Amino acid sequence: MDCPEGEDMNLPCNHSTIGGNDYIHWYRQNPNQSPQYVIHGLRGTGNNSLASLTIASDRKSSTLVLPQVTLRDTAVYYCILRGAQWDRWGCTWAVSLVGRRGTQWGSSHESKPRVI
Repeated sequence: MDCPEGEDMNLPCNHSTIGGNDYIHWYRQNPNQSPQYVIHGLRGTGNNSLASLTIASDRKSSTLVLPQVTLRDTAVYYCILRGAQWDRWGCTWAVSLVGRRGTQWGSSHESKPRVI
């Protein structure tokens, strides 16, 4: 997914099999680095200095919003459902910003997260 620098980036995640007590976690990972925590939530809307998270009222989808992205926000973003003891399926987004020459990463796909 491409986004011009300075604009907000919206990353949707569908999680139709979410359990009642599952939290939605977002992480980002740069090449050759460990994943970094971005934000998490159970219901409604939350935000921190990195992003905001809006969870649909039925909890079957959510959107991560990265405000005014810069080249530093280029990464692979993971949406993971996590209950008290089990990791679940989530979405993966590869994000590149317009202006990076010759790179276009692009779509989402279902991905099982790795435990690190």
